[in-house]
Amino acid sequence: MGRRPTLSKGGTSGEPLRAVARDILASARAAIEDRKRRDSVAVHDFRKAMKRWRALLRLLEPFLGERGREHRLRARDLARDLARPRDAQSALDGLDDALKHDTEFSPRSLQAMRGRLEEVRRRAEAAMLKKAMRGRMIAAIRNASRSVDRWPVEKIEFDEIADSLTKTYRRARRMIPEDWNAATAEELHELRRRVIEHRYQMELVTPLWPRLGKPWVEEAQRLRSQLGRYQDLVVLAGLSAPHQLLAPWRSRLAKPIADRQTVHLATAARLAGRLFAERPKAFRRRLRAIWQARG
Repeated sequence: MGRRPTLSKGGTSGEPLRAVARDILASARAAIEDRKRRDSVAVHDFRKAMKRWRALLRLLEPFLGERGREHRLRARDLARDLARPRDAQSALDGLDDALKHDTEFSPRSLQAMRGRLEEVRRRAEAAMLKKAMRGRMIAAIRNASRSVDRWPVEKIEFDEIADSLTKTYRRARRMIPEDWNAATAEELHELRRRVIEHRYQMELVTPLWPRLGKPWVEEAQRLRSQLGRYQDLVVLAGLSAPHQLLAPWRSRLAKPIADRQTVHLATAARLAGRLFAERPKAFRRRLRAIWQARG
């Protein structure tokens, strides 16, 4: 696959923004039309494309108005429809994480837990990607693709893009907890959503200064991953609650889950402190200086 389209060092922002949109929608469509992909891969790839799409729509919402917001909410709803297989995979990832350094579970117990989770995931994937669901997804992509051609983005100046990038940066920065250990799972999940938006939006400006942009995106991805691993353990804990799928192992899972969550929170706190060290106004000045110095 070729390099993704981004904002270029010369010219206007309009057509590059449309190119980014078309690339995202093409990736989403390929995820659900390529029957050679396993269901788990198709679900993952489609959800990833929808995260990129929603981040772009959030960036452009001041220019696209209500129509852009409608597409973003529709993409959110489609991603939520695919949440059940993702939750099962999250629990599997959380199980591997929690038991990475734990030797108390017998191979038989591990096999039993993994077997239950994998069966739920397989059934959910098969149910989610039936013909009717694929049809809904393709229809949404077609509708969005038609709208891209009508986007009023020809006259967008970089200063306006910088304002939107800064707004996302500020939203994420405000979600950083003062006390990470006292933060709720919902608060940390919301922070992760804001970090994902920031991460994908920053990809747009990476070519303007690769030596800064690439490490920035990589740092955001690392923060996203730590928060994601924490969330995987939250899902795993939920499935080990009374009367849930992994309830028989609840008491033995509780400590390794809590221990690994503590590790991920400590790492996330360090990453967030570095990534969001600048005040939003300073962040915007940096973006503006990079644009003015482009070659």
